[in-house]
Amino acid sequence: MRKIVVGVMGPGEKAKENDLRNAYELGQLIAQQGWALLTGGRNVGVMDAANKGAKAGNGLTVGILPNDNQDGISQAVDIAIFTDMGNARNNINVLSSDVVIACGMGAGTASEIALALKGKKKVILLTDDKESQVFFQKISPESVYVVDNVVHAIATIKAIL
Repeated sequence: MRKIVVGVMGPGEKAKENDLRNAYELGQLIAQQGWALLTGGRNVGVMDAANKGAKAGNGLTVGILPNDNQDGISQAVDIAIFTDMGNARNNINVLSSDVVIACGMGAGTASEIALALKGKKKVILLTDDKESQVFFQKISPESVYVVDNVVHAIATIKAIL
């Protein structure tokens, strides 16, 4: 039986401390549920923190990388998929996920949310960015869920699945 894949997307270099804490905890709890974690696979920001959390929880991690080489991969990625597609790999990230969690907000994260919604995926927003919450809920109120903590995010995934 195929594992459930939870995509955690969020800022890289510009991630806030709160985003990093949430991402690490998300990774741990995703692993504890027996779900696979999918991220952008890099060794920065939300991607790295979520992967490290999942490994701390003995989980399986998949990184969809923007380049074609080993540089910059999170050491907590079990399966690295090299795309050499740059930001175009964002579509692979969201379409390969059963549900997407946006942990924090940035331009790349916003693009992943938009692609997920176009792909008919459910998206959970774990961000304190009120403008983003309003914007994405207005675009797709039936597919966007706003949560204020990691435990609520996991409960929302269970309800969606």
